[in-house]
Amino acid sequence: MSLRSLAATLAIAAAALAIPAFASSGAVYTMTNPAGPNAVVVYSRAANGALVPSQSVLTGGAGTGAGLGSQGSLALSQDGRWLLAVNAGSNDVTVFSIDAGVLTAVATQASGGVMPISVALHNDTVFVLNGGGTPNITGFHLTNAGTLVPIPFAQKVLTGAGPAEVSFNLDGTLVAVTEKTSNTIVVFSIDAGRLVGPFISASSGQEPLGFAFGQHDLLIVSEAFNGAPNGSAVSSYQADKGGGLRLITASLPTTQTAACWLVLTGNGQFAYTDNTGASTVSSFTVARDGSLALLNGIAGSTPAGTSPIDLALSAGSQYLYSLATGTISEFRVDADGSLAPVGSITGLPASTVGLVAQ
Repeated sequence: MSLRSLAATLAIAAAALAIPAFASSGAVYTMTNPAGPNAVVVYSRAANGALVPSQSVLTGGAGTGAGLGSQGSLALSQDGRWLLAVNAGSNDVTVFSIDAGVLTAVATQASGGVMPISVALHNDTVFVLNGGGTPNITGFHLTNAGTLVPIPFAQKVLTGAGPAEVSFNLDGTLVAVTEKTSNTIVVFSIDAGRLVGPFISASSGQEPLGFAFGQHDLLIVSEAFNGAPNGSAVSSYQADKGGGLRLITASLPTTQTAACWLVLTGNGQFAYTDNTGASTVSSFTVARDGSLALLNGIAGSTPAGTSPIDLALSAGSQYLYSLATGTISEFRVDADGSLAPVGSITGLPASTVGLVAQ
């Protein structure tokens, strides 16, 4: 073991020893995703947004050892009772229970396809995005016991290429998928758990990847533009209940490179992107009509060269967390949408993917 690795290990161990005295106000979850036994790592969050390692729990499945090119590989239930994690190396999904801050693996279920890369949860309905083989989304019912039961007629093959994320709208009546290679956005409506569609719309910009639904079915999507230097953008759309999309803001530049991951504050006023090619976070204001304006192209930064690959907002949107190679950067979200650095966690495996927060 190198001196640097030893120092990182000792730092994590020292932090873990301090956990009993740590007053937690929430938690952040990520996933190690190695080419072997996969695990979810839990960090307790202090009142000031700082994180401390608290737990690591095996999923019972396997990772891939490399990035998944997706958003949403972890999902939290609205009540904070359940956490779902994809195991892209073993083609299954693990359900964890969360009780008094303790994470416990409950059940693992085949994903309905090859290489699950994203999972979405609304109440007791789950959709898994399988990105390998013939890509599809597959629906499940989450039982009170924490098991996943396949829903009949709730699997749809995706005809586009490069699926990146699956997610519900806020009331669970729509589910969308971005397809970054075919530059399309696919929307399905949901009728008694069954998928109706697909309804396919062309993306405003190239390589749509991360997205978030806001109130009144507003959809905001990041566009990586194939890593063109300072060429990435964000677009907004109005979704209708039939699955159609009406463009509101077309490819608003981030002034940064490879905007891939996107989150929206709970009040719907601010959106943030992780810029993988620039090691930065960009911020945007969201007007009542869904139109976007760039607030700050460099609202925050991760360590140079760390290639941020996921974002998560805490409950109440008080804190923003950015996962990058080996690190989680911590920011306070101020009332005007600006970001204030809080600190960072280091020593994560390079294969780490997925980020959600309570």
